[in-house]
Amino acid sequence: MLEYEAVIGMEIHAQLLTRSKMFCGCDAAVFGAEPNTHTCPVCLGMPGALPTTNRRAVEQTIMVGLALNCQIAETAVFARKSYFYPDLPKGYQISMYDRPLCQHGWIEVDDAGQPEEISRIRIRRVHLEEETAKSIHAGDHSLLDFNRAGLPLIEIVTEPDIRTAEEARQLLIKLRAILRTLRVSTADMEKGAMRCEPNVSLRLAGSSELGTKVEVKNLNSFRAVKLALDYEIARQARLLDSGGTVRQVTMGWDERRGQTAEQRAKETSDDYRYFPEPDLPPLRISEEWAGEIRDGLAELPDARRERFIADYHLSRREANTLTGDREVADYFEAVVAAGREVGLGPRTACIWITGELFRLLRAEGGDIDEGRITPQGLAELMALVEQGAITANSAKAVLAEMYATRRAAPEIVKDRGLRQISDRDALAAVIDEIVNANPEQVAHYRAGKATLLQWFVGQVMRATRGKANPQVATALLEEALAE
Repeated sequence: MLEYEAVIGMEIHAQLLTRSKMFCGCDAAVFGAEPNTHTCPVCLGMPGALPTTNRRAVEQTIMVGLALNCQIAETAVFARKSYFYPDLPKGYQISMYDRPLCQHGWIEVDDAGQPEEISRIRIRRVHLEEETAKSIHAGDHSLLDFNRAGLPLIEIVTEPDIRTAEEARQLLIKLRAILRTLRVSTADMEKGAMRCEPNVSLRLAGSSELGTKVEVKNLNSFRAVKLALDYEIARQARLLDSGGTVRQVTMGWDERRGQTAEQRAKETSDDYRYFPEPDLPPLRISEEWAGEIRDGLAELPDARRERFIADYHLSRREANTLTGDREVADYFEAVVAAGREVGLGPRTACIWITGELFRLLRAEGGDIDEGRITPQGLAELMALVEQGAITANSAKAVLAEMYATRRAAPEIVKDRGLRQISDRDALAAVIDEIVNANPEQVAHYRAGKATLLQWFVGQVMRATRGKANPQVATALLEEALAE
């Protein structure tokens, strides 16, 4: 069998977080709203309705371009992209073509999070356009909800620099982190706020000649991107090995069957009959305006990761985990600040957040910024463990109750009687009873079966309902068993 190399480029769409739609004043908070309640003559494409440009959406697009190391255009031009779908009320989409807002950028991604496998992927363009309506299929009927029509949408187009499905998945994860850090999009793929359309072709390994590309439409999860690309790469390889020819088509991803399926022949730019939008003037971006936007950018994930490594002495993996989401990174730094007052270090905060708190949030389906467990509250709980006031196991139960009730850790510990027993005399009395009640195990321990020490520790913990200080109990047991 011949050895092939995949060549993948991505087109990523993300809805922007603005108060109004792209070209009209309709409320952009449409998620969960009654169908067709956020519409007007402009976003419904009524004859004679004229669009106006949403300045905030333009600023957010420039923010994304700057974060992706793009050149910002001095002049950008909206264009009409003509195609005829039921969810496109005007029969064309207002987009950008040959004069986009942002061009010639790049982004670096870790392949599966391995720092030694950093790839630089070039960004061809970042442009601004309007969202389409939403088709809803019910039995033999298709319904249209125009609430979504006209929402501001950015499209990020990469060069064909991606070589594996995993690298494509990592790119999307990185882009989501950037969009959320900038707070320009929720980038929630499951809710349709971000979706992607990869183009993939195969060529012989070592060749520079590009193969025929196939587009996979509207993938809406990281998992779907990985699975669809792996399948499509394997499909094209089988086709080429059998002497077949890859056709330039658009494929859909069948999640249930786990395979791609042909939808239609792939359009070219000529099919869309682009021409400048006559109802909108060109956008002029001055150096002063672009500079103001650049100065207002939040600290980006890569820079924050490197700062976490340098300032908090975290591993690259730990720093990646914490900086993948702006709210998580902000929360971590707030816990570190609160913990500093009681002598706790950054690593303790990292362990609790990425371990027990993440587990609890996954189980409950919550978000870290809901306020159920404040940074100060988590720092108080960690301090109780570090001071030996409660055991780590008790602290996990306290954390769950803090999440459910929003009560403070010291209050829960007091009400539930969870304070750890560290008094040597009290623990010595318990240990004497256990040692006297188990002469056979004592004899085996003294005969050299050292692993029995942990069994005795377990008996002490059971007798004290988990409240014994493990370190004190272990030391007292070693003394008692040696006599």
